[in-house]
Amino acid sequence: MQRKRRTDAANRSLKPSDSGEPDAPNVANATPSKKAEAPKVANPSQWRLRSKGEAQAPSDQLPASQELAEPDVPSPPPLKRRRKLRRSFPLTLQFWAVLVLLVSGGVGIVAVALLLKLPAVPNCPATFWPTASASLRLYCAQVAANKQTAENLLEAIALVEGLPEDHPLRPEINRNIEQWSLEILKICEQKFQFGQLSEAIKIARRIPAHVSAYKLVEKQIDRWQTIWSKGQEIYEKTEKELRQSNWNQAFTEAVKLTTIENRYWATTKYDQLTQLIEIARKASAQLDKAHELSKSGSIDDILAAIKQAEQVSPASYAYKEAQDLIAACGKKLLKLAESRLEEGNGQGVIEIANKIPASVKLAEEKSDLIDLGNALSRAKSGKVSDLEDAIASAQKLLPGRRLYDKGQELINRWQREIEDVSRLERARMLASSGLVSDLKTALTEAQQIPRGNPRYQEARDEIRRWTSQVETLEDQPYLDRANQIASFGGAASLQEAIQEASRIAPGRALYKQAQEKIAQWTDTIQRQQDQPYLDQARALANAGNLPAAITAAQEIRRGRALYGEAQSEIRSWQAEIEGQQRLQEAYRRATAGTAEALSEAIRVARQVPSSSTVKGDARVAVNRWSNDLLAMAQDRSSYNIAGAILIAKMIPSGTEAYEAAQERIQSWQNILYPPPPLAPAPVPQPSSTDTQL
Repeated sequence: MQRKRRTDAANRSLKPSDSGEPDAPNVANATPSKKAEAPKVANPSQWRLRSKGEAQAPSDQLPASQELAEPDVPSPPPLKRRRKLRRSFPLTLQFWAVLVLLVSGGVGIVAVALLLKLPAVPNCPATFWPTASASLRLYCAQVAANKQTAENLLEAIALVEGLPEDHPLRPEINRNIEQWSLEILKICEQKFQFGQLSEAIKIARRIPAHVSAYKLVEKQIDRWQTIWSKGQEIYEKTEKELRQSNWNQAFTEAVKLTTIENRYWATTKYDQLTQLIEIARKASAQLDKAHELSKSGSIDDILAAIKQAEQVSPASYAYKEAQDLIAACGKKLLKLAESRLEEGNGQGVIEIANKIPASVKLAEEKSDLIDLGNALSRAKSGKVSDLEDAIASAQKLLPGRRLYDKGQELINRWQREIEDVSRLERARMLASSGLVSDLKTALTEAQQIPRGNPRYQEARDEIRRWTSQVETLEDQPYLDRANQIASFGGAASLQEAIQEASRIAPGRALYKQAQEKIAQWTDTIQRQQDQPYLDQARALANAGNLPAAITAAQEIRRGRALYGEAQSEIRSWQAEIEGQQRLQEAYRRATAGTAEALSEAIRVARQVPSSSTVKGDARVAVNRWSNDLLAMAQDRSSYNIAGAILIAKMIPSGTEAYEAAQERIQSWQNILYPPPPLAPAPVPQPSSTDTQL
């Protein structure tokens, strides 16, 4: 019993490595009489030692809840043998010590030799099972079971199931088989929850029938099938309501799936149904949105309406309505294309035609629009060859088609246009030389194209262009000569340049350019003439003679180049004169020394313009006079409080004494007009009840 407990403790301490197998198990035979097999450890660093020679795999390989029992582990070697090993160990050390002194790197060889003596992990896949021991079968079964898959758990059961019933390890084997069977059922339950009913039943029925856990198998299968049938019934009822467009009732039925004890039906299938309901609802909403979009005159909105209607399924009750809407939208696109056709916008016609979807069933109209759009685009160049190609493209339209008459109208127009194009091309060929004589001949040729002719507007454009070209060639020498004369500088040269440029008459091609040059040269002349007046005025102002400066600046008359600059200077000097005059007037009024005189002086001084250089002096004087008024009021308060208040009120806001004056006024008013005394609190009257008492 004591050895059994040690074995169980050793079994519980073993945990598998990353490969699914423990790193260093202690495997023993089933019976104590057999000699324990020496285990081999591939990597001792992966183990941590436990008491009494037990070893344990790294603790981070599996959770503690997945610990599995292992077969019996043999007890440590006999005491006698351990002593023998200890007696031989010093000699070994002496031997290796000598070897270290003789050979460099001996320590590494010793380490390798010691590692080679460690026991190795059993190789379960390479084991020949007919001769394998029961403990090895149980160990390898536990290794397989630790992988926690249905196939590995069934493999684990198969490894140990065939052992005799009277085998000493049978209790441990049966306990493991029961545990593995329950774990298989858990996996099957997971598969069932994820919708894999057939797979769950198939795996569950592979559990051996003789194990006690098998009685749960059929019970679980019956439960699964019952739940599954209930889910199918609800799903079919929901589909029936959907086919009848009963959205609310369909949703009510679908919600029942959430009560099914199966995740697949309660989530996945429920989500499928809600999506089907939402799709059915959207079919109606899509049609409403398509109708709304179709009301717009925008091509993109109409195409979006068609796209919305195309999404309605043929099985939907709204399918015919959707098809009618698609046809109506197609007619709208056709009208928009015809409108661009009337405007002569060939590319616009092609753009709309290419966007017309096949669902509108306007293939013939679409083809005709493309032919006419291409014809318009070719004819736009105005060349005879392109007009002939445009006529050929329009002739593709067959009689009886919607756009046939429009095509014939364009053909007639282009045929007339070919004659005018020939005349216009001759004019262009003449104008291409750039000579004045040829340009004038081209103008005469183009002017023969009558009003109302398809090429009339184009001819007028060419006439304007060639006329401008002729005028430029004729007038450019005047402008070039004027620029050359102006380059000498001086008022006389500039004046002569102005006269030369003035020979270009109004309405001519270079008239605007000539006028800009004339204005530039005129400005230069005026600046040269008037700058001495402005310089003199500024010199007088700097000397303090502002009236003389103003008089000098006024010599520059309105309309001259420097007039604006002179007026700006005059305004600043006038402000300065005004400021000085007002400050002097304020000083004069303050000399009386009375309260009224000081108040009037403050008013006048505050009128000094802000741009004046004496504005600071005026501010200082105003503050001084406001303090004088406060002092007068304070003196007057000793014998005439009312008079003191009148003086203090003369001090304007924004001055240094204003705040103090307001405080004095308040205190003096409290003296003259003290607040009434507070009324005494009313005495409570006794009630009738108190009187009776």
